[in-house]
Amino acid sequence: MDLPIIYHPDYVAPLPEGHRFPMPKFGKLYERLLNSHIATLDQFHTPEIPPTEWIELVHTSDYVQAYLKGTLDTKAQRRIGLPWSSALVKRTCTAVGGTLLTAQLALKYGLACNTAGGTHHAFPSYGSGFCIFNDLAIAARVLQQQGLAQKILILDLDVHQGDGTAFIFQDDPTVFTFSMHCEINFPSTKQTSDLDVPLPEGMEDDAYLQTLARYLPDLLSEFQPDIVLYDAGVDPHTGDRLGKLALTDTGLYRREMQVLSTCVAAGYPVASVIGGGYADDFDALIYRHSLVHRAASHVYRQYRL
Repeated sequence: MDLPIIYHPDYVAPLPEGHRFPMPKFGKLYERLLNSHIATLDQFHTPEIPPTEWIELVHTSDYVQAYLKGTLDTKAQRRIGLPWSSALVKRTCTAVGGTLLTAQLALKYGLACNTAGGTHHAFPSYGSGFCIFNDLAIAARVLQQQGLAQKILILDLDVHQGDGTAFIFQDDPTVFTFSMHCEINFPSTKQTSDLDVPLPEGMEDDAYLQTLARYLPDLLSEFQPDIVLYDAGVDPHTGDRLGKLALTDTGLYRREMQVLSTCVAAGYPVASVIGGGYADDFDALIYRHSLVHRAASHVYRQYRL
């Protein structure tokens, strides 16, 4: 069997023309994986919308119901940054189901990749920064409830701190939150992860990868998670308009290989989501998001998972 990859056509929902969130990238990533022969059709798995009660393992019922029904007030909608629509509700819930399926397949096969996910700015009672429901947190809670995993590492390498995730698990020793992010960037008010590694503006490939290497192997051996949920945001790239770091394409690929090989070689399953990425060059953005799938395919074959 080849690397499991998760995708659903509903990962794309219509937004107003000119909206700055790059919604089409999810469908274009799927096409890129196929057209570049990174993946074949039989590698793709289709997620289902999860039960509302699973979402409410993390989010308050009032917030969940208000979002699902379209009754959130204007201020709450503005904080999310995405206009409400029934199609976006479907897209949001399907993406949560996708991350959960990715995690379930990773536990079964050792490694799996979503083509969406990483909504780490969502808090229990509100959404923020294009994030509505926190897919990483929901997946962690469902895995625990189902008895599939108890100790979970959320490894967040998006350029922005995973503030919602940090807040959700701030008093929970069973979920370790690691966030390596640009210090001078959104969100302006940071939460406290179990381990935060703030990075200076303009950091380049070698310094970034050396910093990661100082933390990841020791963290794995000390915490010994049942699974790693990996947010592989590509917004640390030098060409990202919301990033402020200076990684290259090569640096991103080296990062993915470093993370995935370090975890898999030590026997820790990895479920990867694509995280953030915001570039004016849309084709370049899609390529960057494909790098984690390229690296994962290589690691999957290397270790014959």
